[in-house]
Amino acid sequence: MLGPRDRVIGQIYIEGDLRVGGVVEGEVEVTGDVEIDDMAKVKASLAGRDVTIRGHVNGAVVARKRLVVAKSGSLFGDVRVARLAIQDGATFSGKVSMGAGAATAPLVKAVEAPVPEPEPKAATEVEKPAAPIVAVPLVAAPKITPPAIIKTAAPAPVAELRVAGKDGKGKPVAAPIKGKPNKKKRR
Repeated sequence: MLGPRDRVIGQIYIEGDLRVGGVVEGEVEVTGDVEIDDMAKVKASLAGRDVTIRGHVNGAVVARKRLVVAKSGSLFGDVRVARLAIQDGATFSGKVSMGAGAATAPLVKAVEAPVPEPEPKAATEVEKPAAPIVAVPLVAAPKITPPAIIKTAAPAPVAELRVAGKDGKGKPVAAPIKGKPNKKKRR
């Protein structure tokens, strides 16, 4: 456990669990679970089995089982996780790679961006819930080709039709018969 007045700069590798209450900068790799407490400030890449963030994290996170960003937590960095939970009110900015295979890839270095400090709120100000962030895969639009243009020089020839009469011989007709067929019975 790193207390609220503890500060670590560099690389940390721990066999077991880690709970951070102070300041950490660099790289953190843990075989067990990682918990970032409310007042903790982490500017490092994190890797662990289950990672729970209640404080401020600026860096890439790899959670082999599950990542939870609590309502008091903020995370600025790309994540690779098997499972992800972001509670209402939490802050998250980054890319998400999710699934069983995503968490087994090698660790990414920390993001070099400043950790924003939360602004103090007035006593009468009501906190509005943040809109959920949803990752959507991009899909390339299909290539549309213009339709082929068919040129004709003259209209197609009309076939000659023969209509049978009473004598059984057909008489030629120049165009197909249009309209409704005559339903009168012949005698």
